[in-house]
Amino acid sequence: MIDLCHFIEAALVLQDRNIIEDLSKGMLFRRLSEAQLLRVAGKAERVRKNEGEFLFEQEDSAKRFYLLISGQIKLFRLSSDGDEKVIEVIKPGATFAEALMFLEKPTYPVGAQALIPSEVISIDAHDFVSMLRESVDTCLLLASDLSQRLHGLIREINDLSLHTGTRRVAVYLIQHAPEGENECVLDLPKQVLASRLSIKPETLSRIFRRLINADLISIQGTRVTILDRMHLSDVAQLSSEHDQSLLATFHFPPQDSNDAGG
Repeated sequence: MIDLCHFIEAALVLQDRNIIEDLSKGMLFRRLSEAQLLRVAGKAERVRKNEGEFLFEQEDSAKRFYLLISGQIKLFRLSSDGDEKVIEVIKPGATFAEALMFLEKPTYPVGAQALIPSEVISIDAHDFVSMLRESVDTCLLLASDLSQRLHGLIREINDLSLHTGTRRVAVYLIQHAPEGENECVLDLPKQVLASRLSIKPETLSRIFRRLINADLISIQGTRVTILDRMHLSDVAQLSSEHDQSLLATFHFPPQDSNDAGG
């Protein structure tokens, strides 16, 4: 019995260590002390979802937030008519739903669904808030996170109000194709990408055709090549003031700092 207890204890320690290694990849946790990481890991859970499975649904009680380790998680809202609006597609290394921890009785304002097989670490939000009182650095990181998201929301409202679907597509392509490479892979289903850009799938197809006919891009399967970056930038109306990615709106860290998201 003693050997069994020791085995279980060793297994739990190893499990916590593995979770700590993954937590350390998230920017929100990098400044935590070893003791704080152990505390977070002790109440964290590793969750795996297959394609199409839900991590949580809109209006579920929000007692945990998440760090995506692998895969893609779609955040979306459903209207009263059942129409879906994709808010964001989360990529590995990003946390999401952490802002809700400060509400008294939080519920998730969006649903979360795996687009491909995905793995997340689920973190106890209540305990994390308690720990924040002990870490000024982590408080400042979280404040920076929320500030970036607020600015991201303002940029998105501006983009949806003042700019066309064609411009939003052009911005997305430029932000996903690094300068000098001029290629990007459309790694999202067309319906998901269209919803993220607030246009219909058939409209997205027409915009792609117009850009192809104008010799601005070419498309082979899921790979897009920018043939004329200067003129595509003109379509996007990019400027140093407004070419920031909207990914900072919904999760941390802003992915444009890592993979030029849009």
